Amino acid sequence: MRISDVVRRKGGQVVTIRSEETVERLLDLLAEHRIGALVVSDDGESVTGIVSERDVVRHLQKDGAAVLLAPVGTIMTADVETSGLDVPIEELARTMTEMRIRHVPVVVDGKLHAIVSIGDIVKHRIDELQSERDQLVGYIQQ
Repeated sequence: MRISDVVRRKGGQVVTIRSEETVERLLDLLAEHRIGALVVSDDGESVTGIVSERDVVRHLQKDGAAVLLAPVGTIMTADVETSGLDVPIEELARTMTEMRIRHVPVVVDGKLHAIVSIGDIVKHRIDELQSERDQLVGYIQQ
């Protein structure tokens, strides 16, 4: 199974934010969409960075409430791990676990295509196991 299977099931909607937007706006978007991270993209197509709830918490602890008025670009991770559609799910899951990251943008031909979370990968695997189980039960009951 490949990342394309996860994206096909999940969909390719990606919520983005520009690097000059405030952290306060970031929090509004995270809450509104009930997600844990946003891709930072100044043009809506390229990946400038990624910013998560963890980034906000770490900077809030360090800088206090002033971070809420800071630009997202000051707290984002600029060196972003990305994936293509043809990457095996197990490989990306391993990378995410080793790097301790929860969200990976999917890029196709240099453009943002989707985002995959560790939760998406776990859900896909659970669905896959349930399907295998159902097939085995059906085979046994024949």
